[in-house]
This record gives sequence, C-alpha cells and structure tokens, in this order.
Amino acid sequence: MRYLYTIIFYLLLPFILLRLWIKNRKNPNSLQFWHERLGLGLRRPLPLGGIWVHAVSVGESLTAIPLVNKLQQRYPSIPIIVTNETATGAERIRDALGNSVTQLYFPYDLPLVLSKFFKALQPKLLILLETELWPNLLAACQLYQVPVALVNARLSERSAKAYQRISPLTKGMLERINVIAAQFQADANRFIKLGFPVDRIRITGSLKFDVTLPTKLYEQAQQWRKIWGEARPVWIAASTHAGEEALILQAFSQVRQFFPDLLLVSIPRHIDRVPQLEQLYCGQKYKVSKRSEESPDMKDVDILIGDSMGELLIFYAAADLAFVGGSLVKKGGQNPLEPAAVGLPILTGPYTFNFATITEQLQQRKAGIQVRNVAQLTKQVSALLADPVQRQQVGYEAKKFVAENKGSVLKQMQLIENLLEY
Repeated sequence: MRYLYTIIFYLLLPFILLRLWIKNRKNPNSLQFWHERLGLGLRRPLPLGGIWVHAVSVGESLTAIPLVNKLQQRYPSIPIIVTNETATGAERIRDALGNSVTQLYFPYDLPLVLSKFFKALQPKLLILLETELWPNLLAACQLYQVPVALVNARLSERSAKAYQRISPLTKGMLERINVIAAQFQADANRFIKLGFPVDRIRITGSLKFDVTLPTKLYEQAQQWRKIWGEARPVWIAASTHAGEEALILQAFSQVRQFFPDLLLVSIPRHIDRVPQLEQLYCGQKYKVSKRSEESPDMKDVDILIGDSMGELLIFYAAADLAFVGGSLVKKGGQNPLEPAAVGLPILTGPYTFNFATITEQLQQRKAGIQVRNVAQLTKQVSALLADPVQRQQVGYEAKKFVAENKGSVLKQMQLIENLLEY
C-alpha cells in the first residue's frame, strides 16, 4: 500500500506545486523556500547529528517552543532543526528561537526527496508533534536508523476512523514509531486500537498547558484597552473559520441592543481572510478598524480585526470574554487553553472534536461554556457581560485549570532522553 501511495503522490506532485503557487502567488515569502520541500538547495551549511523537530503550522510551532527550549537546556551541544509546512509556522519559530535553531521547510513525503534530507542532516532523533504520520518519512527513519517520538499526540475519533480505513498503511507507520506521548487516555486508547503497542505509549498531558505568558503581557493589554476605551466591554472571537464570522455577527448585533458600546475583536484563523471579514462587517454598516492601522482613539470603532501575527495572547489579555473558533462550523475547534491561561471565560460552539477532552474538562470545571447556535451564543455573551462577578469566577477557574495541568514538557522530555540514551 505504501508503494501505491508513493506512486499516486509522484503523479499528483505537479498539481500540488501548482496549488502551492496559486495559493501563495501574492506572498513571495511563502514561495521563497518551496525548493526545500523538494530537497533542493540544501547546500547551505547544515548541522549534522541534530534533533529534528517537526511542527506543521502556527499552533504546532507555538506548542513546540517550550519543548525546544528544554532540549537546548538539556543538550546544549546538540543542534536543533525545526521543520514547518507553512510560512506562518516558520515565522513563529524564527521569531521565538532565532538563530539558536535551524529552520527548514518540511520535505514532501517522497523517497527521493527524503533521502536528500536524511543525508544532509543525519539526524539522531525525529520528534513529530501531534498527529504527523507520513509513511515514507517513517520508513526512511527505519532505513537510516533514526528513532522517532510522536509527542503531544492527539487522535480524534474521526481521525482514528480514517486511519482504520487504511489499516495496513497505518500499522506500518505505527510499527516504526519508538514511543508515543499521548495527551490523554482517550488518545492513547485510539492509538492502541489502531495497533500501537501498549508498552510504548505514555499519557503525558498536553504541551499546550505549558504556555508561557510574556513578562509584560498585562501591561501591553492595558495600553490597548486605553486606546479601545477602558470602560467599554470587549468580546474577542478568535481563530474563526469561513462561515463563522457571519454567525458571530448575528450574535454581536443582538448583544449590542443591551450593550451598545460593545467592541468585537475579530481574529480569523487565516490572516489572508482579513479582506473578506472587512467586506462582511462594512457591508453591515459597522465602523471597522484593523490592528495594522489602529488609531490612537478607537472609542467609536465597532469591530477591530486582528490582522497581525504573534499578538493573540495580548488580544486575549485585553478582552473580557472569548469565543474560540473552528467550533461553530465543523472544523473541530481551535486551542481554548490560550484564553484560559490569561483567565478569560471561554465560549465554544458544538464542534470541538480536536480538543474534546480539554473542552469537556473546562466545562466540568465551569470554566468553559459550549453553545449550539447563535441564540445560545447571544444569551451566554449577554449573561457574562451583565455579571462581572460570574465572569471573573469563570475566568479564575479557567486559569487555575491551566496552572494545575502544567508539567507536560518535563514528562515528554524524559521519554526523549530515553531515546537519545538508547
């Protein structure tokens, strides 16, 4: 099955490259290193015998940063190579880690491409984040005798069913992984059901709990609130996907009947959708501003669109309550732990299968509220805005929940150390 997969991948490669160009033709930076994904242009000085960490995009990159920091502290003489699949993910790594790591773009999962990478890097360990399973990559690790750790691993019921449909390919991949650090028991059970040995899996919690808040976070947030209007309530809808903003706008319009000075901070999951949001909001006659063009006085602005990178935590810290996107549409939800870490009440829609366990635990702690539709969203936002004491209590429970679950990075480091000493 792996050979069939490889043949199909080779046949589709021209169309994949064409899609990459179409998607990023207006952003030259995103196309600058496309050749690295083909294993070309690797002649620049590259560190040999390093630890290779793969983080797909922004979310995985932010999750990887505390782990990379610990690796650097524990093994200062071993170089770290971080690969990404998106320009935004690569940017987060470069911003946070600078020249202390080597950042590359992840190679396409093709034997000829992968052989160039392995020969150029000669890694001593590959660390994959979350659920990055690539048949030829794992086969290459076996060929070049590189141990593999799948850390912060999560596997939703939907993904597990998809892997089950290609069971022979899935079992071949799992056989080549040395250890899995699963986020929760439910994730571990699904990996085991797919055929991964029980004795090679550990429950370590989520690295996302180990979020580090910037030193001057609340000071920056307070400065933003002075610009926005300190007395007015602020609702942030973050990491939203196509189709969600129109639903949120319906709820916002209704809530504004009771809180006419309410500011909506709208942050799309993908920044290239900002023009769509601007058109949507302006079409409803709202006064809109963007973070990139923020004026010194925004007290008459109705909706602020977040079009910047790397400032999400500040946006959260400057808000009064948060809706976490990807959950009113069937995307599975985005990370609710970032608003929880700054002590915000958290609202999500019904589709949270990417963070099912965390969402359930937040609800059990009365730190998160799940809504099913616009009417429920309107009701809950209005209720929280009307009751500052309840809002503070819900936010306190969210922050406490994150604090109590920290320490995943140390548990996962122990597993990695065992592989490096093997």
